[in-house]
Amino acid sequence: MKNLVIVLILILTLGLFGCAGMSDTEQRSLSGAAIGTAAGAAIGAISGHAGWGAAIGAAAGAGGGYLYDKNQKSKEAAYEKGYEEGRRE
Repeated sequence: MKNLVIVLILILTLGLFGCAGMSDTEQRSLSGAAIGTAAGAAIGAISGHAGWGAAIGAAAGAGGGYLYDKNQKSKEAAYEKGYEEGRRE
């Protein structure tokens, strides 16, 4: 368990400092994966399977972060389209 905690801390630290040159999609997916890993490890530790919980949480978090990014980009595109149409009138 101690090794898992050290690995999770390293992953989170590298993830936070490694986001400088990433796109919004990559940042949101990585953030989701980091949050999912932490939550999955915590829930998994309660049930006795922290490793599996972390892995499942990371996958779910990355997917959630990606979907959130696509939603945000869709809203931004709709706003820009409406703004341009309003300027033309």
